[in-house]
Amino acid sequence: MFTIEKTEQFDEWLKSLKNPIAKKAVISRLLRLEMRHFGDIDNVGEGVFELRIHVNVGIRVYAIQKGETFILVLSGRDKPTQQADIIKAKEIAKTWENSNENH
Repeated sequence: MFTIEKTEQFDEWLKSLKNPIAKKAVISRLLRLEMRHFGDIDNVGEGVFELRIHVNVGIRVYAIQKGETFILVLSGRDKPTQQADIIKAKEIAKTWENSNENH
């Protein structure tokens, strides 16, 4: 079983999600990830993974993996913002890694 940790950015995004179906789909996907059911996932570079959730216009959750832990760093909504979301996710991942190096 994996452990899931969330950054502040991810928590804020999830709380702001208005669509209950989309929110339920994200939470369900995270529960499956804990059980090692990866689903639709892609490595986007620099240790960042994109979890694609096929609901509404498509939701993307960006995460890094450290051993048995997935750290959710950011979420994006659709294809037009995908590249910017990936860049932002990589920045957040680096910041998280730097602040957690000695812990």
